[in-house]
Amino acid sequence: MPQHSFVLTLSCEDRPGIVAAITTELFAVGANIAESNQFWDRQTGRFFMRLAFTAPDNVSRDDVERVLKPAFERFGMKTALTDQARRPKLLILVSKFDHALLHLIYQNRVGWLDAEIVAIVSNHEDSRRTAENEGIPFHYWPVTAETKAAQEEKILQLATRSGADLVVLARYMQVLSTNLATRLYGKAINIHHSFLPSFKGAKPYHQAHERGVKLIGATAHYATAELDDGPIIEQNVARVSHRQTPDELALIGRDIERVVLARAVDWHLDDRVLLVGNRTIVF
Repeated sequence: MPQHSFVLTLSCEDRPGIVAAITTELFAVGANIAESNQFWDRQTGRFFMRLAFTAPDNVSRDDVERVLKPAFERFGMKTALTDQARRPKLLILVSKFDHALLHLIYQNRVGWLDAEIVAIVSNHEDSRRTAENEGIPFHYWPVTAETKAAQEEKILQLATRSGADLVVLARYMQVLSTNLATRLYGKAINIHHSFLPSFKGAKPYHQAHERGVKLIGATAHYATAELDDGPIIEQNVARVSHRQTPDELALIGRDIERVVLARAVDWHLDDRVLLVGNRTIVF
């Protein structure tokens, strides 16, 4: 029998009976649980859950929401229900370095991400040919201090018009204004070229080399108005030594950046990331 696949995420005050209330109603409509993850945050007293399940083809998303609504209301749940038949949409921002962009495009091409890249926006022309080769609309929107507000408004309008579920800053070397970062909060992921908050500003790998670091890494996080200070989704590192030059550190770092960013995007699109204040729960 054909089936629909859904993902339900929820959070609420922790109390007995939450899981039973949800799973009992899902059983009543013939749903079958494929994956279940729960977490009780003792510090806040809140309960978090991600539930992936299938349902018969004649059971719609509206049907699932209707049968679960009493449980949602009884426990005061904050919920999100996703029909996985719908391909999520990505809007990618990039500047000159294109390693993270190319990795996202490749992972999407082979089906690992399984998203629709609705457009690429850049303040440089460097990635135009890449976009054209992939059949992705490319927008060259340069930005200066005088044009920043207008350029960001165009980005926001494009995200809204295209129905983008996520904006990805794939080494987009512009600081988002408070206005744009606030309006995209929880829907924009950035990559930072180290463990936050170390080595901010220009030439981070030169800074790392000067400090004689033994580990370099990258951090993918939700973009906020505070530069490189958003809730962290994923991090990774590589061990280095005095033997590497700053340029060699940069090459190693870019490899980490592209992988970490792709993981964060994948987890977000798969509804595995729940925001809790300034941190995340990743199932």
